[in-house]
Amino acid sequence: MAWRSVDVDEQRIRFVVAAGRGESSMTALCAEFGISRQTGHLWLKRYRAGGVAAVLEQSRRPLHSPTRTAVEVEARVAALRRERPDWGARKLAVLLSREGLEIPPATVQRILNRLGLVRVEDRHPPALGRFEREQPNQLWQMDFKSPKGWDQPVGPLSVIDDHSRYAITLFQTGTTRAEPVREQLVQAFTLCGLPEAMLMDHGIPWWNCSSAGGWTQLTVWLMKQGVRLYLSGIRHPQTQGKVERFHGALEKARRLRGLPEPALRQRWLDDFRQDYNHVRPHEALGMKTPASRWRPSLNRFDPDPPPWQYHDEAEVHRLGKTGQLKLNGRRWQVAGALALEQVQLIRGEQRVLVFYRNTLLRELDLVLHGSTMVEPCRTRYLP
Repeated sequence: MAWRSVDVDEQRIRFVVAAGRGESSMTALCAEFGISRQTGHLWLKRYRAGGVAAVLEQSRRPLHSPTRTAVEVEARVAALRRERPDWGARKLAVLLSREGLEIPPATVQRILNRLGLVRVEDRHPPALGRFEREQPNQLWQMDFKSPKGWDQPVGPLSVIDDHSRYAITLFQTGTTRAEPVREQLVQAFTLCGLPEAMLMDHGIPWWNCSSAGGWTQLTVWLMKQGVRLYLSGIRHPQTQGKVERFHGALEKARRLRGLPEPALRQRWLDDFRQDYNHVRPHEALGMKTPASRWRPSLNRFDPDPPPWQYHDEAEVHRLGKTGQLKLNGRRWQVAGALALEQVQLIRGEQRVLVFYRNTLLRELDLVLHGSTMVEPCRTRYLP
């Protein structure tokens, strides 16, 4: 069975689950979620018709666009693009201006997108805006630096606190295997406490493109620690801007200071981290140091956390050895990394939502026998 993947909006999923189960009246639910009754009925109607995917934000593009760029202008933009396929919207706008066509680069870009003249891998949607968590340890960003200049298959592993820019971890693992990463996280959690959430990219070892939902043993381990997980957009490094900027500072230091012999490089990284946290003024912090804004988390690390307790009325099933769920006389693949783990089922009129702990990971359609996968690291959690 082919997998389909969708992103999930927390408010909408919480609402349709509650509405579908008849937990309260529609009026009461709409008041609780701060939406109109019209919106509530619309969300529920979409969910009943198409499941989780149908609840997502619908396009607000108008059916008719009277101010749309003339066909002749679009044709000229397309011709210039084909003549110079390596040129972007800004350069093409300059050529159009020389021909007497004053068209903003943003309009040129929209034309290129509309005509299918921009490769998917070249499309970089803008970030929704700069953000910063209000307190330390609300979010840690984690990534590997590029291997360029490090004579290793991968650059150092970095973990940065979103609020303070404090470098929690900077270690040359030399590999993206899960076990060395887990060892560094155990050390970080032991010394600094647990963050509320962590943000990573679609990379190994916290993401597995061949696994249902991308789940790996490392992500399951993090979930058992009570850490919420989020994934950045594919080919959208701006989402992890703080760790990317940290890597920029690290790369500049490497180029200007030079690296010692391999046996001394971890000591070099330790010195850099100390200097970055406690000495180097940070412009984004008003020239204060990251250490001045960071403090250890009060959420202490437990190497052997207790099992997750679903509420007494919950319908709980244990997955099989390959991460499959037996339901209604058939086997549904949920996630191999969750083999033998317990999941909760929330039944609707014809659909079943499958949760691991409090995270929605799959939607089953009992009528059409379909299964919709929900990436765990993009999922918002239910209470």
